[in-house]
This record gives sequence, C-alpha cells and structure tokens, in this order.
Amino acid sequence: MKFEIEDENKIDLSKAKSYTKWDEIKRWIPSIIILPIAVSWCINHGNYGLIDNVDLVIHEAGHVFFSLFGKFIYTFGGTLMQIIIPSIIAWFFFRNNYRTGVQVGLLWLGQNFINISVYAADARAQKLPLLGGNKVYHDWHYLLNTLGLLEFDSETGYVFFGVAVLIFIAALFMPLITHD
Repeated sequence: MKFEIEDENKIDLSKAKSYTKWDEIKRWIPSIIILPIAVSWCINHGNYGLIDNVDLVIHEAGHVFFSLFGKFIYTFGGTLMQIIIPSIIAWFFFRNNYRTGVQVGLLWLGQNFINISVYAADARAQKLPLLGGNKVYHDWHYLLNTLGLLEFDSETGYVFFGVAVLIFIAALFMPLITHD
C-alpha cells in the first residue's frame, strides 16, 4: 500500500511544471502596473476621478446600511462601507490564494483611504461639494466635532493618507508575502 502511494506521488511530480526565471518575473507584473497608479493617486489626491463615482455610491449605501445604529454610526457608515467593501474583496482573494486579486483589492482600499483623507481634512473648511448640496451636513465635520477633534481635521486627513500609503506598499510587495 505504501509503495503504491509513493508511485502515485512520483507520477504527480513528474507532471509538475518547472519553475523558471520568467515565472519569478511574472509575479511582479501586477506590482509594476500598480506602482504608477498608486503614485498618481498620491500625487493627485483631492482630484475627482472615475473610480470616485463608485466610491460615492458605496459611501452613500453605507449611510443607508448603518442608518439603524444611531446618528454617529449612520454618519460614519459611509466611510466604514468604503473600507469594508474593498477589504472584503482583498480578503476573499487572499483566502483563495489569488495574489493579483489581493493586490487590486488593496489598491482600491488604498484609493478609498485617500478619498477619506480628503473628506476628513475638509471638515472645518467644508469646501467639498456634497451630494445633496446645502441640505446635508458634512460627515467628518459632524464626526470630529462630536469627538471634540474638529481642530485636528488636517491631522486626521494625514493619518488616513498615511494608511493609504502603507496599504499601497503592502499591495506592491504582495509577491513577497504570498506565493501562488
């Protein structure tokens, strides 16, 4: 019996594809593509792009989803949903050992943190155009004011921006962290 199992393993190993230098290079192609995108988003933070439309829909859905939990969580729900959705996508791909999917999920998560950083840093100035116009209140003005941290809106924005950069770095170096 043991002899049969060993023979089966030898057959399976003989059919295995050899690992080449090209395979090592291919692992880094998504990182090479992600790098200029992440750098561009960091340099141009505050500029509204196409992906921000998707983020806005997710943000607003977060308010609806968290509306049952009181005004503070309702207000924070938009930001939470912007973090939760890309995190779930990255986690799903991580659990299924699909490195490129994890990298794309992390890239999107980092982009959302940049988006959040701009919104949080605008809490006192309130110059960003809001969906709903003057009839709605600024989420981060309310959140930071409620927490007594309104005067730290710029610093809060920098923290979120820093988190975005760390997420981008993790996405770039994912080939060192995971193996297909």
